[in-house]
Amino acid sequence: MQQIEKLAMPAGRVLFALMFVMSGFGKISDYAGTQGYMEFMGVPGALLPLVIIAEIGGGLAIILGWQTRLAALALAGFTLVSAVIFHADFGDQTQMIMFLKNISIVGGFLFLVANGAGAYSLDNRKKGA
Repeated sequence: MQQIEKLAMPAGRVLFALMFVMSGFGKISDYAGTQGYMEFMGVPGALLPLVIIAEIGGGLAIILGWQTRLAALALAGFTLVSAVIFHADFGDQTQMIMFLKNISIVGGFLFLVANGAGAYSLDNRKKGA
């Protein structure tokens, strides 16, 4: 069971953070469209580079297990704010589901904040974990 736990943490980090890395690259490939959507929703399009850095940088930090607690806390805040700004139309069932998905992701990040990166991470390489 211990070996499964050791492998579950890095696998979980990769699967959990992959969405953010891919989303960040998707925003680069459709920069103008993403910027326009942000502005339509009342968010300054000039913030898009910071969003891309947060998604790709934070996602890679989680995957590598580097500064995991800090990255998870930052991405939890980012995801919560995104839910409120972009998905708080509870009259639209799709938006409500998207909102709840984001809230669930925040919960997952809080698990990382509480427990750290686990095995096979840069955070724990000095500990031999």
